[in-house]
This record gives sequence, structure tokens and C-alpha cells, in this order.
Amino acid sequence: MISSYIGYYSLILGFILSIILLIYSIFCFKKNNKKINQNIFSILFLQFFTVVLSFISLIYSFIVSDFTNETVYNNSHTTKPLFYKITGTWGNHEGSLLLWLLVLTLFIFLFIIFSKKQPTKYRLLSVFFQQIIICGFFLFLLSTSNPFNLLFPAPKEGLGLNPILQDPALAIHPPILYLGYVGSSIIFSASLASLIQNNINSKWAKHIKKWIQTAWFFLTIGILLGSIWAYYELGWGGFWFWDPVENVSLMPWLCLTALLHTIIVLEKRQLLKSWTLILSIATFTLSMSGTFLVRSGILNSVHTFANDPARGVFILLFLFFLIILSLILFFIYQEKEATPQKKFFLVSKETSILVNNWFMMYFLSVVLIGTTYPIFLEVMVDEKISIGPPFFNKLLIPFLTFFLIFMSLGPKLNWIKDNYKNIKYSRIGLFLICILISFYLIKNTSTEILFTSILGGAALYLLLTTIREFLVNKHNISQTISHFGFSLFVLSILLNSLFSSEISANMKIGQEVIYKKEQIKFLSLETHKKENYKSVIANFEIIDKKKNSIYLYPEIRIYNQPNILTSEADIKSTIFFDKFLVINLLKGEEIFNVRYQTKQFMIWIWISTCLISIGGILGIFKRL
Repeated sequence: MISSYIGYYSLILGFILSIILLIYSIFCFKKNNKKINQNIFSILFLQFFTVVLSFISLIYSFIVSDFTNETVYNNSHTTKPLFYKITGTWGNHEGSLLLWLLVLTLFIFLFIIFSKKQPTKYRLLSVFFQQIIICGFFLFLLSTSNPFNLLFPAPKEGLGLNPILQDPALAIHPPILYLGYVGSSIIFSASLASLIQNNINSKWAKHIKKWIQTAWFFLTIGILLGSIWAYYELGWGGFWFWDPVENVSLMPWLCLTALLHTIIVLEKRQLLKSWTLILSIATFTLSMSGTFLVRSGILNSVHTFANDPARGVFILLFLFFLIILSLILFFIYQEKEATPQKKFFLVSKETSILVNNWFMMYFLSVVLIGTTYPIFLEVMVDEKISIGPPFFNKLLIPFLTFFLIFMSLGPKLNWIKDNYKNIKYSRIGLFLICILISFYLIKNTSTEILFTSILGGAALYLLLTTIREFLVNKHNISQTISHFGFSLFVLSILLNSLFSSEISANMKIGQEVIYKKEQIKFLSLETHKKENYKSVIANFEIIDKKKNSIYLYPEIRIYNQPNILTSEADIKSTIFFDKFLVINLLKGEEIFNVRYQTKQFMIWIWISTCLISIGGILGIFKRL
């Protein structure tokens, strides 16, 4: 109980410090000092410390199973393993918002330290805008989502954590994803500060680019971990299902990727200033919108925190306030920009980046409409619909082909102006060869042979051109690695969708099924008692046409608190394919539904995403 009091009063102190920082940063701004007052650093550190203390207090309450704390009671249990007691701290609505607040205060503290070469007024305004966001989250926590509410009398036992959240990948997925989400807040604050100071130039672009790359890296890794978790934990055998909450994380990633390329144009050519500001505002807006959708109870997803809609209303009003504030500042201060607009030439690197940004915005629009349209339809006409993969595939795949072609050609163009006559015929020949190779691979597996052949050819062309670029030009390794990873990512997904196979059958112990020259034998069952669940492990033998055997051990877990049954897939991975098997118990019978899949080139999806991320992290440390 003491830890809850410490955590709660630490939050109140942090909120008071946030208000002080709001007032004091404006006071220092008006004084026109050449250096930031040391008190700003001290108060920022103290604010960060209070949130850290509050977060540690919540972790301690989970560790000791303090059920006087309502958050602990709702999300923990005495038999839960220690690791999941700790990670359960942010596996709920209240704790995850406290984690948001922790990252918000961390980012502004680091920003003020690592921006010493930037103008003083710009740094003070960045602190001011960031504190507006931080104040909003303090109010949200203290008024509607207090993680330190107390229960009297104290229950003897808690309700436990959702078993599908008790997984190592999902334990680290939210903190990393939040570093990406919340990282966009410092970009938002810094952009508004720079707008007011009329300081949007190549020097500022070089400074803010590191923060954009940092947020983009963590958001990419966070999405990757969520995909890996969905693949093996949910038992669907897939890594992306166009689930609304998956889309919510993809939308700011698309916007942030466009911003990352736009800031390069601003740095090199001092162009696209307004576009940079719009993308900075939009990225943070989409991150906040994701918070609203996940926590309002609007979305129906395995990822959501379906809580009191009043919480969603608070976030929605706060989001509207931030959007209106940023738009007012944009229209007021954008008029001050009197520098003549530099000319865009049709064939140039900056034009190729701008065109690719248009593609990104189109992809973003499709995902946004596919995610929000069912919500608006239900509100307006009380009709429920579900938008799935066919909608996204039909609208995205044709344009993805052209996007890949521009990605292949754009990096080779010169800044300012290039000559289309410099485009070598060998590049056109290589592209046609790639399409022919793709057509040969796909012709017997897909009904949409035209689209898939061209898409595969475009991805293969990007793959080969980035390999050549890596071997010939060592100046921009980070971009080359990311583009190579993206081409490999598209190819892996395409081959995975074309060549994977699946069978679903009901089986008893001792039975076998023949599928595509493979024997699937259900050998035995074993039962084990674990710390907070009972485990039923099945033993399957898979015999291929060459009489080689592999053994798979899918599992059913019966948790004690909450009393939920989950299925855990067993996966054997090679560089060419995954063997994936999951079982479900059919009620009232000794029969199991067995789902066996061969997932081609699955590991390359993870490897390619890691390569995309590595390119991003190399860009952060380049010329630091």
C-alpha cells in the first residue's frame, strides 16, 4: 500500500513540475538569455525522476502482489511468474499510459541535453510544447486512469493477466513500440518551436533528422516484435492480418517514413519546408489517434484495452486541442516565410523522393479508410462490417509495384537536375529480365499472374540494384541496406503467399493424415503442471516424401487465473520454410483440431525487417 501512495504522490509532484516548466520556459523565453537557465535542466530531471519513481512503485506493487492496488488486482495473481508480474505493469491500460508518460519525460530531458548547439529560444519552445503534451497525460492519468487506486478491504487474490499477453515478445513489444510512438512527440514539439522561430532550414533538418531516425527505428522494431508474437502466439500462422490495431501502428510508420525522406530534401536543398511540418504534425496526430482508438473501446481486436469510453473522450478532446493548436500556429507563422521557392526539376533525386512520398500518402489513406470506415458506418447507420486483406491487397499491390520502381531509380539520380538520357538501357533490360524470372516462378501458382509477376519483378529489380549500389557506392550504406531489406521483405511476403500450404483436420491419438506427400502422425499426449497453468503437450511426427522425420510438440495451456485455455504452436524453422502446427481441443470429445502449415521463406520476412531497421540505426550513428 505504501508503494501506491509513493507512486500517486510522485505523479502529483510531476504534474506540478510540469505546470512550473510551462510557465518558467515562457518566462525564460521572454528574457532573451543566450543560454538556458540551469533551473530548466534541474526541473526536467526532477520531473523525469518523479515519473520513474512512480513507475518503479507500480512495478513493486506487482512484484509483491499488493492487491490493495486496483490495477494489480485486475491484472495480476500470486501464482504468476515474476517476469510476467513485472511486464504486467505495462500490460494494462493504466500501466501502459504511465509508461507513455515515462517515455515523454525521458525524451524531452534527452532532447534538452543533446540540442546544446541549437538556438536557446528554439529549445525553450520545444520544452513548452512538450510540457503541454505531458500535462495532458498527467491529467489523463490522475483524473480517469489512476494506476494507484486503492481497494478496501484488500482482496486475497487477483484476477490475473490475460494469458496471451504472458509472452516474452509481447512483454518487450509495448515499451519499444512506445519509444517510436512517443518519439514522434519530440518531433512535433520541435517542429512547432522551429516554425515559430522561422528556423526551418538545413541546419535544423540535420539536427531533427536524428530524432526522426530514432523514433522510426523503434517503431519498426516494435511492429516487428508484434508481428512475430502474432505469428506464433495467436495460432493463426500469419504475421499480419490487417487487424485495426495493427493498422494503427502502421499508419504513423508510413507517415514517419515519408518524413524521414522529406527531411533529407530539406537538409540538402532547403525544399519541402511546409511538407516537413505537415508530416511532423500528422505523425504525432496518428500516434495519438492510435492511443484513442485502442483505449476507447471502439475497436474490436485482441490488442485493445476495452475500457470506459469516457477515457477515449478525454484523449479525443486532447487530440483535437493539439491538432487545432498546431494548425493555428502553422497558418499564422507559415506566412512569415519569405524565402523564394527553389525550382523543382522533373528528373532529380528530390522529385523522386516527392513522388515516393505521394505513394506513401496513398498507402496511408487506404489503411486509414480501411480502419476507420467500419467505425463511422456503425455510428451513422448502426451497421457492422469487417474490412479484411482483399480490400487492402487490391488497392495497395498495383501501386506498390510503381513504388518499388521509383525506389530503384530514385537513389541513382542527381540532386537539383539530372538528364533522363543518362538512364542506361541496361537498367531497362535488367528490369525486363526480373519480370521474366518472376513470371516463370509464379505462372503455375497464382491466378493474378499479371500483377504478381510485375510486383515480383519490381521487387527483384530493387534487390539487384541495391546490391549493385552497395558494391559500387559506399557513401550511403544505411539507405542501401534499408532499401535492400524492403525489397527482400516484399519478395519474401510474395513467395510466402504463393508457395505456402495448409491443412486442417480433426484427429485422435494414433491417427495419421496424408497431405501433399507428407504423413502427419498424432503419436501421444503428455500433461505437465506449471507454475500458473496446466500444460497438455502433443507429439506429432511429420514424415516427408524422402522419409525424413521431424517432430512437433504443440501445446494447450489451461491457466488457473483467469481460467482460460490457449493454444501454443510449435514451429520448426529453416532458411527455406517453417513447419507450423497448432492444435485445439474440441469440447466433449477426445478429438483435436489439427492445423498444419508449411510457411515458405518465413524467416526471411523477419530478417528483411531487421535489415530495414539496421539501415535506420546506421543512419542515426552516421557522422555523429
